[in-house]
Amino acid sequence: MSSEIPMRVAVVGATGFQGGAVTRLLAERHHRVRALTRRPEADRPPVPGAVFVAGDLARPAAVRRLFEGTTHAFVTMPLVYDAERVEAYARHVAEAALAAGTLRLVFNANTRLPLGPTDVPAFETRRLAERVLRDSGVPLVVIRPPVYLDNLFSPWNGPALVDDGVLAYPLPESARTAWLSHRGLAEAAFAALTRDGLEGRTFDIGGERSLTGGELAAAFGRGLGRAVRYEELDPVVFEQSLAQLLGRETAAGVAGIYHYMATGADPLLLADDDGVSAEALEVGQAPVEEWVARQPWQVWATDAEEPDASPRP
Repeated sequence: MSSEIPMRVAVVGATGFQGGAVTRLLAERHHRVRALTRRPEADRPPVPGAVFVAGDLARPAAVRRLFEGTTHAFVTMPLVYDAERVEAYARHVAEAALAAGTLRLVFNANTRLPLGPTDVPAFETRRLAERVLRDSGVPLVVIRPPVYLDNLFSPWNGPALVDDGVLAYPLPESARTAWLSHRGLAEAAFAALTRDGLEGRTFDIGGERSLTGGELAAAFGRGLGRAVRYEELDPVVFEQSLAQLLGRETAAGVAGIYHYMATGADPLLLADDDGVSAEALEVGQAPVEEWVARQPWQVWATDAEEPDASPRP
């Protein structure tokens, strides 16, 4: 399979951060994208080369329209953690992919998965979706990311980092984590779509290396040029803040990962995989401090000027 031949890629999740990063990379490399979205036309992101199909994963006809005429697919499930709904979504995707003759489908599981079953919906719904897709017979590659550096470039983290040198996140300081950027996810997804001989494999993708909270803070300090300290954020507090943005049900689903990590039951769940994925996918990730140095952190400074909201001619 060669990335030099233009692909026509069905993307589920293109208007989200993860799917959006993959969509932009595909467009940059001159591949065509068909994206499924519930957003009205005026609210869709401008992605050169992308065609949007109206609908959502609950509607089999919409998913079939998305896959029509495509050769490949990249799928990220929405922030839904109800097993029955996720299973239906996965079946609709599998049926559409098989009908379209999809050459390869890359499923982004959103998270790493513990080896054994848990009572955490964020893990078990993704495990269920993987099983449905795999059992369907569609040519499948699964990528399982850890957590994203981009989560830290946000209104919740930016001001404290810039003003006070505090990096707060709901992971234990001791949890070694292979922090990954959205761009890094996109590079891994592109490789999973295009490299030969990967069908049937699952990859625990991640950043350059695993870092404890203290090591992450030190990397941020090097990137920002100032002292930074790591602070463990209580997952309960994190969930409460997230609920104000996403609603209680979705926030509980997302926060379940962090509640699980806080138990210490699987301290290496988010760690690197000793280079297995990087070697198989032939992708390298930049050090965290390089990612940090590229971000416009000044926008989060409390003394930053308010953006000019006056009309433009």
